[in-house]
Amino acid sequence: MKPPAFDYSRPTSTREAVNVLAELGEDGNVLAGGQSLLPLLNMRLAAPRNLVDINAVTELDYLRVTPDGVRVGALSRHSALERSDDAARVQPLLRQAVRLVAHATIRNRGTTVGSIVHADPSGEMTAVLSLLGGSVRVAGSAGERTVPAEDFFLGPLESAVRPGELAVEAFFPARTPGSGSSFTEISRRHGDYAVCGVGAVVELDADLRVCGARAAFLSISPTPLVLDLAEVVHGRSFDDTAIEELSAYVQARIDPQPDIHATAAYRSHLAGALTLRAVREAARAAADLERTV
Repeated sequence: MKPPAFDYSRPTSTREAVNVLAELGEDGNVLAGGQSLLPLLNMRLAAPRNLVDINAVTELDYLRVTPDGVRVGALSRHSALERSDDAARVQPLLRQAVRLVAHATIRNRGTTVGSIVHADPSGEMTAVLSLLGGSVRVAGSAGERTVPAEDFFLGPLESAVRPGELAVEAFFPARTPGSGSSFTEISRRHGDYAVCGVGAVVELDADLRVCGARAAFLSISPTPLVLDLAEVVHGRSFDDTAIEELSAYVQARIDPQPDIHATAAYRSHLAGALTLRAVREAARAAADLERTV
């Protein structure tokens, strides 16, 4: 398998990259980690006229951790996020999810921002950004804009990054006091895209009772789906959150589609079962964190 012919640019600064993309418009396609793009090129499912390789734009290779959250530059690799103890301390869900992204070899090359811009509804980091209410900073010839997660994913493999723009940073808010998180998924083989996955965040009050809960789902809808679960689990003890009502609540609010990997009924069953697991684990994590404070 060989990719179609294309022109190639390798800018060395963000400004140069934005100028090149602005000139190319719809004919330009950004290459960062390439772990999603290159297979599409080789299978000729994508045929960009120009590839703009940003791997020489070293100013975008950063991971900045503050009390407010974690900022991930466009060239920061999944592996850097996975290894960062500071990022895991400020927002544990990041490490919980990124360790499930494909294989270690791919995480060493693939970029977190690139994965988010790829907007695959089976992608772990798209779900994390949506669940945490994060945002993506985008640069263009007219300046920069920040797009909240709820507006960023427009459809399968379609994000709010416009032709001529470059996604330069993703922001993940910090863990809120009293909260815990968990991420779990089922795949046919280790490293495959998930047949179904669930990330959960649970908030506890001072008595270690649930006061808030929400979950995000992989491979269930065309864009990342986030459900508020507080209606079902509010007021329950942290160790009493695995309840049958929660599974039924989730299954009544999703509409998974069948494919060669799973039927709709099987995906629905997995969504309910994995939600129970993720919420229970997140609640216990919240309780453990509060006990250590």
